[in-house]
Amino acid sequence: MNVFSNRIAVALKSLVAVSLLLAGSAFAADRVDINTASAQQLDAALVNIGPSKAQAIVDYRKSNGAFKNADELALVKGIGLKTVEKNRDRIAVGTAASAPKPAAKPALASGDAKPQTLPRR
Repeated sequence: MNVFSNRIAVALKSLVAVSLLLAGSAFAADRVDINTASAQQLDAALVNIGPSKAQAIVDYRKSNGAFKNADELALVKGIGLKTVEKNRDRIAVGTAASAPKPAAKPALASGDAKPQTLPRR
């Protein structure tokens, strides 16, 4: 009976080890698109990126438009190239709509008068 229980214990340990290996590789394979992810998704997927840095990424993206490559993350305050390198295999760079550009000033129609300028004091 003792030999039988040892075999079951070894089989269970092997099963647990294989499950952990597969789960670990599944987490490492998850990629996050830095152009579409929310701050919560960035926080969960990237190493050394907490809630405040994740929000900084989202804020930077809203102000400056979509990231063209992963290295541009280093332009976000508080994120350096070492952090980008640690996360390179977790980062996807999809195409997202750029941040809205300010509306252009309306052109004057040919019959419209030019706006007056105030004299300097």
